[in-house]
This record gives sequence, structure tokens and C-alpha cells, in this order.
Amino acid sequence: MSYELSGYQANGFAAPIPVLSADEAVSLREEVAKLRRDHPADAGQFLGTNCHLLLPRFYDLALSEKVLDAVEAVLGPNLLVWSSGFFLKDSRDEKFVSWHQDSTYWGLEPPEITTAWIALTPSVRESGCLRVVPGSHTKGQIRHVDSFTETNMLSRGQEIAVDVTEDEAHDIELQPGEMSLHHVRLVHGSEPNRADHPRIGFAVRYIPTHVRQTGGRTFAVLARGCDDYQHFDSPPRPDAALSAAAWKTHQESLRRTNAILMATATQETAAPGHRLKGED
Repeated sequence: MSYELSGYQANGFAAPIPVLSADEAVSLREEVAKLRRDHPADAGQFLGTNCHLLLPRFYDLALSEKVLDAVEAVLGPNLLVWSSGFFLKDSRDEKFVSWHQDSTYWGLEPPEITTAWIALTPSVRESGCLRVVPGSHTKGQIRHVDSFTETNMLSRGQEIAVDVTEDEAHDIELQPGEMSLHHVRLVHGSEPNRADHPRIGFAVRYIPTHVRQTGGRTFAVLARGCDDYQHFDSPPRPDAALSAAAWKTHQESLRRTNAILMATATQETAAPGHRLKGED
């Protein structure tokens, strides 16, 4: 491979990793733009949690060879796609992501999970790129608090209950077609988009097949290798974008996942009564 992954275990992330050509990135970006134009009221849900179960091209991207080669290098040969979703910031968008760990409410054990963050537009400091605290994944699970801030892109506005100083933060800047990988316990976040172009990133969460979902069975797609554990139910590839069959599968995936995430969050914070964004 032409990129360096050896630092992943020590730093908790690896980037930049080339996975798409410039033309491929443009084509996928145009598909996202068309979806937002054609479905302005519902595009946020269509591009939200588990959108790979609604959109065949992004299902295929999650299972593409270059992406999986990098994921296999850090997680091993037997891989599942657990979830996906877009992180969209329009130009001059005030939305941000607070400092957090992905492992806080996901209910996956053991915490051997990596997120592939694939850029379809420039993701740079000005446009609110992913920011990380290198090595923070080795600190274990950090206590979080929920803010439910309106401009926070996280479902509960969750953030770590400790301060991060500027000299601890590292910017992961990506060009279209490049991706990063980050560990589920890496402290990360992002700032508002102050650029004149949108920041569009497709995030896919991968787990080895031995990882288990606590609290119930959710969906996961076998991406590579074999699954000798069968901890998850396997959803089909969407037959067409936004088809009735794909919509039924997608909604069932949300129902199962949100039930577990909300139960986990309530146990952690004793703050019931809030739905996850993207759930209708």
C-alpha cells in the first residue's frame, strides 16, 4: 500500500488513504446533490443512519476493494459493515461535532471498531474537517455528558466531560476520494464549515465478525471473509435507490439500532425521551 497504516495502533487513526478516483468522487458527490435537490424534505433521513441500505452505490462503496484492503489491515480479514451515514455541512454552515468517542452509546463489544470517513469534497480545516486527539483511544471509555445543542450534528450532543486543548488536536485534511480510518475510542470532533464549498463525507463503521451487539440483534453486512459467529442479521443489498423493499429494510435497521442506542444512552445518562436524529 502507498499509505502508512502502521501508526494506527499507536495514534488511533490513519490518513490520507486514496480509495476513489477524482471522477468517481465527483460522480458520487453529484448523486448526493441530486438526492438533496429531488427530496429536500427527506434527504436528511435518506442520507442518515444506514443509508447504504437505501442507496446501492454507497452499499457498493462500503464493500469496495480499496476501502476494505485498508480496513482489513487494522481489523483483520473477517469484516462486517455495521452502519453508515453522511456528515454534511453546507458552505458557511454552523453545524459542528463536539469532542466525543463513538463507543459511548453503540453497545458493541469488544470495542474493536473502525470508522472509514470518505471525503467527496475537500475536507480541510476551513471547511470543518475531522479533528482528533492522537492516542486518546488508549485511555479507555471517557465519561460523556449530553447537551442536545441544536447545531451539534451528534444525536444527543454528547461530548466528553473533560477539556481538549488546542495543542492536543490534530486536523485530518482530505481531498475528494481520500479517506481516513479512526478507532472507536479515539476522541474526535469537527468545527463549523467556514468555507464557500460544502463538506461531504461518507462514514462507514466496520467491525470484525467476533464483535457482538449488546441488547439485541441488529443488522450487519458481511463485507469480507467469513462469519463464524452470526451475531447479526444480514440485510440484502438494496435493489434500487429508495425502493420500497430497500425502505422496509432500512426502517427495520433503524428500529433495531435506535432501540439499543437509546437504551444504552438512558442507562448512561438517565436522560430518556429524546429520539435519535434521522428516526421517524
